[in-house]
Amino acid sequence: MTTAAARRSAALSSRIAGFPFPFRADTYRYSTNVEPARVPVATEAGGWGGGILDIDGEYAAELAERERILAADPTRLTVLPHMGPACWDALRTLLRELAAQHPDVMELRRDGDELVWRNELLGIEQRFRDGDDDTLPGGPLGFLGSQIQDDIVLLDQREGSLWADAGLVTFAADWSLHFDVGMRFLEVHGPVPRVHEEGVISRAERFLMRLQPGQEYRRTNWTMSVDRRLDQSTEVYPLWGRDRRLIAEAPADELAERLQLRVEVQHLIRLGASGAVLFLIRTYLLSLAELAQVPAWRTRFGRVLAELPDDMAEYKGLTRFRRAAADWLLPDSCPTPD
Repeated sequence: MTTAAARRSAALSSRIAGFPFPFRADTYRYSTNVEPARVPVATEAGGWGGGILDIDGEYAAELAERERILAADPTRLTVLPHMGPACWDALRTLLRELAAQHPDVMELRRDGDELVWRNELLGIEQRFRDGDDDTLPGGPLGFLGSQIQDDIVLLDQREGSLWADAGLVTFAADWSLHFDVGMRFLEVHGPVPRVHEEGVISRAERFLMRLQPGQEYRRTNWTMSVDRRLDQSTEVYPLWGRDRRLIAEAPADELAERLQLRVEVQHLIRLGASGAVLFLIRTYLLSLAELAQVPAWRTRFGRVLAELPDDMAEYKGLTRFRRAAADWLLPDSCPTPD
């Protein structure tokens, strides 16, 4: 094996080992599926979930992609005027978290009236004054997004509701921060099928509004995408929508390499100083070909796709290729639904 091939193999193995495979049964329905954060989860391939922020082999590449997207579309970073304190609260909280998780390469320290952030993985040392947006490139939320792979949304609590009033989202899955900012939590989730009739979203909002400062929870969400494209926001639908329509016509080997199981690990944290709810969204991608290297995952995901109700498949954008994907994952099974 060549050196380059060995590096690719090691990266692939790491991606599979740390992948947050989300299914605990052969069927899937919407639920709040909230659990305490920082509890490690063992999987058939390895494990995940021991910390709030996960830095992996995609770190530099994903941050470079975020920088490119923001340069092309600055609206991916939107902060309503009253959310400044919450943005600084999020920055302080997560830089401390990074420093605690990676003390050998990251540090946040005070030097007189300035704070100093060191990140040796990126080769930077940044001085800034707490609360002074002009001392940080991109302001507190923009700078935070240059240090972590997660997308960031900040929820304000007022008038008996949560409001999505600030965020930096470059890796959305078929939604738009610029469209959603300023909406109530219930409005943001308006298009999702079944969840309102079953009370899932209203229960989730009540749970979040009861969070106490410092409490941390997480949940997973999933969909599918074509190729390793993180940015599937509605703003760039013309760049990815056509592939999603046509991928079912691809040869089986190409379909397995290009179709990705897309999983979000979402952390929900009540910030202490501002009282805002911090909503982190970390996106992971694994192709069907990679996923099939873990036999239990191949079988389970195939069964989930085959059984998934039509309205849920339509909302997730899976209708055109769901049957082809399930047939590839379950080659010896009975025919799957159209």
